[in-house]
Amino acid sequence: MEVRMREGACRLLAACSQREQALEASKSLLTCNSRILALMSQLQRMKEAQALLRTGRRSSAGCSLEERKPCTGKVAVSDIRIPLMWKDSEYFKNKGELHRWAVFCLLAVGREICDTDLVMVDRTHTDICFEDTLIFADVSPGFELRVELYSCSVDEEFSLSQAPRRLARLSGSLGRSSGKRLRAALESATACGLNGSADRETDGDRAGSPGESPVHEPAQGPKYHLLAHTCLTLSHIQNSFRTHDLTISGTEDSSFWLPLYGSVCCRLVAQPNCMTQQVMSGNLKVQRPEDGPEVWSEVYGVLKGTELICYHRQEDAETSEEPAFSIPINKETRIRATEKDPVSNSQSILVTNQSVQGESTHTLVAHTHRDTHSWMEAFWQHFYDMSQWKQCCDDLMKIDMPSTRRPSSIPTRQGSLYHETVTSSGTQSRDGPLPQSLSVSTEIQTMLSTYYNDRY
Repeated sequence: MEVRMREGACRLLAACSQREQALEASKSLLTCNSRILALMSQLQRMKEAQALLRTGRRSSAGCSLEERKPCTGKVAVSDIRIPLMWKDSEYFKNKGELHRWAVFCLLAVGREICDTDLVMVDRTHTDICFEDTLIFADVSPGFELRVELYSCSVDEEFSLSQAPRRLARLSGSLGRSSGKRLRAALESATACGLNGSADRETDGDRAGSPGESPVHEPAQGPKYHLLAHTCLTLSHIQNSFRTHDLTISGTEDSSFWLPLYGSVCCRLVAQPNCMTQQVMSGNLKVQRPEDGPEVWSEVYGVLKGTELICYHRQEDAETSEEPAFSIPINKETRIRATEKDPVSNSQSILVTNQSVQGESTHTLVAHTHRDTHSWMEAFWQHFYDMSQWKQCCDDLMKIDMPSTRRPSSIPTRQGSLYHETVTSSGTQSRDGPLPQSLSVSTEIQTMLSTYYNDRY
């Protein structure tokens, strides 16, 4: 699908005659390239793993089936701010020519790649600000989040297609209703072209020759260049706004150069699945220390996050009713299974926590020995997940769900390639009969189907 989307992005770029539209289309093309390269890398690793299995060996990075694997989770990046460091003569005295740059960020975790909106920057800006909230799902605690900043000089000359002359007959191939539908689709093209791509080789070398690579760049259109990058890991996660160092790739004599301060500020948070999903649930008998040794409570227990939540009934858990009580479960909690009682033929689970008042122990009893084993296994897996996700399991971090992507903030003459195409025809009557142009109509239909229908 990514290859078809790339083909659609190439067609969009070839159809652009306005600089702003070409910037968006080129960004889309570069993001598609990055996704294709990431998928190709993953495919290569899968082939290597299969080859090792066939020869009876396993990767040095592999592990036996008996070893535990930590749960996955969500990682979110938001409020990205990159400070700029202009010269006094440029910012305060406003001297020299006013240049503009189109910039965006590309963020990658494994084969999952996201991009920010395109932002226009000049010397009147003190920071590059991206308002996007980018979420990566199914991420392991050993993730590496690569953040890349790409830039393109808006003042730089680049070739644009002669699409308006070639597509001026478009209005003649459409009826009034189909023209409205195509107009809406093309307006979406300008807005959704935000899924740009970047060739992510930091050295600028591309794998394979242009004739062989499915991700080589076309000769025309604007070119984005890697300006700076950084790599964020689990240790950088904190439920607050933090500053991280940037590695600057460009040089001052480059056309895409921007005077970066050398850091990026953002909010990087994570939600492990063990904090947001049920780890284990079932019926339990609980003896609380404040109730005395002879008092037992029949509850429905749900192990989730930093608590074993105890409800009166299973229906209460399903309808999110107020629980009867909760037992803290954190990295300091101690779990121990007792020996089987010869009289009752049951086995208890002791849950011990430290508090200001001292040590307190809750006693849990499951209905069967198999249930007891399942609860113990769930507790050990939960503690292992907490040990791997570290500070992310102290408290549940909040992730603001991203809103629907806004149309590009880059001003265009009328908002879409369709507007520009119809305007440049200039000689056609709005209501009168129009000549047909089947070749152009087919081209536009193919472009839209490959770039949007596959995506949505």
